[in-house]
Amino acid sequence: MTHESDDRLAARLAPTLALLAAVGETGHVTRAAELLGIPQPTASRRLAALADLVGAPLVLPAGRGIRLTRAGRTLAAASSRALTAVTAAAREVREEIDPGTGRIVLGFLHLLGRTLVPSLIGAFRERNPGVRFSLAQGSRQDMLRALRDGEIDLVFVAPMPLDDPDLVTRPIADQELVLSVPPAHRLAARRRVRAAELAGEELVTLEPGYGLRQITDDLCAAAGFEPRIAFEGQESETVRGLVAAGLGVAVLPRSEQPPAGGVTEIPLSPALFRTIGMSWRAGDRLTPAARAFRDHALTALPPHTPGFRPPHP
Repeated sequence: MTHESDDRLAARLAPTLALLAAVGETGHVTRAAELLGIPQPTASRRLAALADLVGAPLVLPAGRGIRLTRAGRTLAAASSRALTAVTAAAREVREEIDPGTGRIVLGFLHLLGRTLVPSLIGAFRERNPGVRFSLAQGSRQDMLRALRDGEIDLVFVAPMPLDDPDLVTRPIADQELVLSVPPAHRLAARRRVRAAELAGEELVTLEPGYGLRQITDDLCAAAGFEPRIAFEGQESETVRGLVAAGLGVAVLPRSEQPPAGGVTEIPLSPALFRTIGMSWRAGDRLTPAARAFRDHALTALPPHTPGFRPPHP
């Protein structure tokens, strides 16, 4: 049970949560003060008062800036978490009053930003023109981490994180994956290629942590061979460019337009699809705007979205 003195200490710390979080983020009192719009001497006095209250120094000089002590790091990390929760609650209250003007923080894999995400957002905004979107792109592991940390509301990822009890995930679309090779490659004229035929080929792929890399590794393992990775990248278009330069072959989503020059796409046998899923935090109350977009995305894949089809049952 929390002691009364701890409750009192927490109550006196609460008004300075934003200052502690800003100091932890910037490593500088002046920058933290500018970020919060308060005078630097005021910020310094508040930090000194906090140190007296806690009974231990929170910051120490470090060059032209400062560094947090162990006590400072503990309080700054807790302050950041608390502010994230308060910010989410403030959003929810505001949007309950006026859900038509909400904001949705949406995360997704890079390639999904070409047609899938714009199609879903465009159709949603036709009926909800006042809703704003903040978009975040990155690797699968980065997007899922941001989701768990409460930095984003909804995430489009593949493969779906079905083994994570902290997340709820539902399929929204299937996307075909094909073998991309240079036009002069020995397999370029084939109508279909089995995964086992890639044994010994130099592969160009994404770095570990990206969903497409996991799919490629799993495909090779199921075919009974260890992939020979020639190059690793962080963006699928870079991988496609390396293939066009003759530096290897790659498993990539089928192009949404005719393949760019220098790349031939060959379907795999059996055909390979990845399911794009949408995830949100289990037990977490989404804001009205986020709930509305979630329901829209689960049921309203725009027809003729290039490169995608409704998820297979």
